[in-house]
Amino acid sequence: MTPKPPPVLEVKGLLRRYATLVALGALDLEVRSGEFVALVGPNGAGKSTLLACVAGLLEPSEGEVRVGGARAGSLAARAATSYLGDEPVLYDDLSLEEHLEYVARLHGVEDWERPAADLITRLGLDDRVDDLPAHFSKGMRQKTSIALGLARPFSLLLADEPFDGLDPPSREVLTDLLSEAAASGAAVVVSTHRLDIAERASRAIALFDGQITYDGPADQETMHKLLP
Repeated sequence: MTPKPPPVLEVKGLLRRYATLVALGALDLEVRSGEFVALVGPNGAGKSTLLACVAGLLEPSEGEVRVGGARAGSLAARAATSYLGDEPVLYDDLSLEEHLEYVARLHGVEDWERPAADLITRLGLDDRVDDLPAHFSKGMRQKTSIALGLARPFSLLLADEPFDGLDPPSREVLTDLLSEAAASGAAVVVSTHRLDIAERASRAIALFDGQITYDGPADQETMHKLLP
């Protein structure tokens, strides 16, 4: 039997409180290289809190989170993690192309032009490369954020409801890009409430009231039960 690769993401006893509210309760979780995980659950289930803890944006109240063996939030973990938040963070004085060059060079990518151009074309941004984000619609800003998240190296990709604001063709392109990232060896975790997206994942994790209520295959029958 071929041994399993070591987990890219390890979550042990993760608990996150907001004052007296327990948003996440004692979660244990591992995600390995090549997995495409759909994180599902109703609003307020703890999906965004979990992703923020993994990205190092929130400190656990208890427990630990490690990415590639490094503590979440450390320089090593941040270098390994690409995070697409639910609100794109862009510089209004940099064009789309300048954003891509900045992010790529920041992460040590020298030959960034060709892969960046491919992302731009696939996301339908060819005619906006010289424009500033201040002039972008919500959907355009979201696609820009996606391009930036994929223009840098990573072993773990986190995406928090990245399909919101995208038209159907763009949702299909993004799903393909996420699948390709997993196929190339990254661990991919994406929160979504969309059935058509979740069915493309290799694994589903359902949260309810901060607890994992399902962790298994993302087959069509199961997804229909988890996502009304």
